[in-house]
Amino acid sequence: MRYQDFITSDHNVLLGKPIIKGTRLTVELILRKLGEGATYSDLADMYPGLSTEAILAVLQYAADLVANEKDLRVAR
Repeated sequence: MRYQDFITSDHNVLLGKPIIKGTRLTVELILRKLGEGATYSDLADMYPGLSTEAILAVLQYAADLVANEKDLRVAR
C-alpha cells in the first residue's frame, strides 16, 4: 500500500495540512487520537467511513516523515 493513495494535501483545504482523501480528517488528528489510546475500532466509530487502510496510511506517512528528521534536540 502507498500512503499517497489515501493522503493528500491541497492549499485550498485546511491550509494544506495533510488529510485523508475525501475527508477533512487531518493526519494530525488521527495520530493524536491514536496517541491518546484510541483503537482502529474507536476511530471507525468516531468517523464513519474511515478505513483501516487509511489509518495505516497515516502511520506510514508519519514514519516517512520521522525517517527524514535529522535531529530532534533543541539547539542551545
